[in-house]
Parts: sequence; C-alpha cells; structure tokens
Amino acid sequence: MEYVQERVTTLHDLTGDVPDAPTGDVAVIVPMTDRECGTRAAERVLAELEAVGPGAVVVPLRAPPGRVATFREWLASFDLPLELLWCNGPRTGDLLARHGLDGATGKGRDVWLALGVAAERADYVVVHDADAKTYDASWVPRLLAPLVGEFSFTKGYYARVEDDRLYGRLFRLFYEPLVAALAERHDAAVLEYLAAFRYALAGEFGLTADLARSLRVEREWGLEVGTLGDAFAHAGFAGTAQVDLGRYEHDHRGVAGPDGLSAMSEGVADALFRVCETEGLDPDYPLLARRYRETADRFVRQYAADAVHNGLTYDPAAEREQVATYADAVAPPDDAGVLPAWSDVGLTPGAVLDAARPRVPQRPSD
Repeated sequence: MEYVQERVTTLHDLTGDVPDAPTGDVAVIVPMTDRECGTRAAERVLAELEAVGPGAVVVPLRAPPGRVATFREWLASFDLPLELLWCNGPRTGDLLARHGLDGATGKGRDVWLALGVAAERADYVVVHDADAKTYDASWVPRLLAPLVGEFSFTKGYYARVEDDRLYGRLFRLFYEPLVAALAERHDAAVLEYLAAFRYALAGEFGLTADLARSLRVEREWGLEVGTLGDAFAHAGFAGTAQVDLGRYEHDHRGVAGPDGLSAMSEGVADALFRVCETEGLDPDYPLLARRYRETADRFVRQYAADAVHNGLTYDPAAEREQVATYADAVAPPDDAGVLPAWSDVGLTPGAVLDAARPRVPQRPSD
C-alpha cells in the first residue's frame, strides 16, 4: 500500500471509507458536448450524482441548435437540481461580445461560464467530466471534504490502466517530461508545484466559491493546466491537496485530427508556457524542444519497465512516435487563450443564466 506524500498534500484512499462532506453545499459542474447525450458513461455520472445530493448541478453544453431540446429532455429525466447552460447559443455569444469576452470557444470557456453560476449557488464547486465509465458517487465528497478544512483547491488523480495497457498518454508522454525538462533549466516554485500532481491533466477538481471567482480560465484544451497555474498563485502549496479517486476509464482519442491528442498537446503547451511566462520564466524554446525529446525518451524507458513488471502490453516505438509528434507543440504561446477572473468582469451570473438558458418553444395556440 502506497502512502507517500508529495510537495502538495496527497490524500490517499487507504481504507475505502468515504469522508463526510456537506454535499448539499456544493455545486457540481459537468461540462458536456452533443456526443454525451444518452451515452452509458454520462448516464452513469448523472445517476451517481442523484445519490450524492448536491445543492446544484450545472451542465455547460456545446451542441448544435437542433439537439438542445433533446438534450434538455434527457437531463430532465434525472432527479437533480440541474441548470443547463447552452454555451454556444446565439444569446450567450451576444452577451459575451457586449462585455468584450467573445473569442475562441471550447471546454475552458464552457467551464468558465459555469464557474460563475456555480459560485453563486453554493459555497464549494466540484468540476468533473461526463465520460468516465468508472465514475463513482464518492468522487464528489472526496474532492469536497478537504475544502471544508484547510484547503481551497483539490485535484483528483487516478490510475489510467485499461485493456492491459497504460493510457494517460498526453500526461505521461508530453506534460510530465516537458515539466521535467523545464525544471532542469529553471529553479522555480511554480514548476515544483506543476510537477507535484500525479495526474495534472485530470478534469476532476474542487475549489471554494471564492477561488472559483478568482481563477482566470483557458478557453480551450489548456483548461486543466491553466487552472493549476492560477491555483498556484491563489492557493499555493499550503492550500492545495490532491485526492486519490481510484481507477479511471473512458473513451480514448486518437493522436491525429482536430480533436486528437496532437491538437490537445498544443493547447496544453500554450497554457503551460503562459503560466511559466507569467511567473517570470523565459524558456529557450528550440533548446527546450530538444531537451523535451531526450527527457521523454527516459520516461518511455521507465514506463516500459513498469509495464513489463505488471505484465502489460507496451509499444515503445509507438510511444516515441507520439513524443515526436508532441514535440512540435513546444513553441511560444499565443496571446488569445485566457478569460479573466469572474471577480474582474462586469458580467453577472444572472445575466449568463438568462442568456444561456435554452428557450422552451412556444406551443401553438388551440
């Protein structure tokens, strides 16, 4: 049994006990896209949340107009205090444009919209994805309980082993060796913080409502890394805990394509380098790209040994091909990816609710 502490407090599942937590005081954010509607994984997530009894469930949705009514009807079949936000609806876009917040859409922008609403509804906020086949009702109280104590930010971690092989490829092969390569050349507390998380790209995290209002949020794929960067600034080592959530299984992405891991690596890299530059680091990007590949090669050898030790299938050549692909993302960040903290904008959660709540079509009169 493993009970090692990291630089941030690490809360293990040593006994199987679920900690007591005031679940009625938490708003749970579950971002979804059209593809989640009616899936087995999303059905499980919502059914488990019924057992949790949260004070609110906020679902920020990206979907085409023709699917929103179907999505709303499906969500209404669950016994939950649920608020649906149509994040790419025309009225939402118009509202953000009036406040100078229009721009790229993506998971990060969806979660940002929901954070403002959730922080108005409850003292604590928990965020998690909707595609976990292994989702369990214990996840919310595990992420929530430390927030009632001395912590203001919690991050989930879990094992990514399925089908007799290691997954979590973007974390194992890109984020982890990239942060290690940065740390070889830069002695910075922020890198120590970013390296302390056992699964930094996990979509599961918890925070106080005050912190939710204080976070700047990446618009797209860099959501998780950007969140860690602002958590470092506002919560720091002392206010952060990572929480063991067991095992995690979900549908996997390919490397290529607009929604593949290669595209995601670009968003992760942009967010990571923005965090670094905000903290005063000035990476030598061509040198860093070379150091990343060398460091990732070491990680591949280590993961290969771990896989063999556990009787898992492992393809080092395929892993190194991914490393070569991800290396292209090591470049200076663009300047268009971050939304300001809710505490710094004139927008109100009520205005978001009014604009993003899907309109119920009027029935024709008899």
